[in-house]
Amino acid sequence: MWAAGLYLARVFKSDPATWKDPRHRAGVAAEYVAAEALRLQGYQVLEQRFRYRRSDVDLVARRGSLVVFVEVKSRTDDRFGAALEAVTARKQAKVVKAASVWLSRHARPADAARFDVITVEDGHVEWVQDAFRPGWR
Repeated sequence: MWAAGLYLARVFKSDPATWKDPRHRAGVAAEYVAAEALRLQGYQVLEQRFRYRRSDVDLVARRGSLVVFVEVKSRTDDRFGAALEAVTARKQAKVVKAASVWLSRHARPADAARFDVITVEDGHVEWVQDAFRPGWR
């Protein structure tokens, strides 16, 4: 799964395989799976882990004039709830903030934005398109 060396070199300061916390490694693996799912559906992944101050979005992808901002969540069990439930209103606001900055820097005039959530739970990938909408006008 870590064969995407370019992916690692561009995004991380260190190799995730050396990280001690298995949750962090699982999160990186889930992002990689989500990016591959997007690519298989014809999307070009433009950004991985785009950050603006304390806000971030896991993946930014494009297909034509549609720009998709994707929050990726992973769970190994449901002890703390399902992965989709972890995308709270507060997390949504942070994703929207980062997306707003990304769009101000990189958007094309005809672009439309969508907010998706991709969950990876026990090897099962679920892609919820248009999972939430910002209060933009």
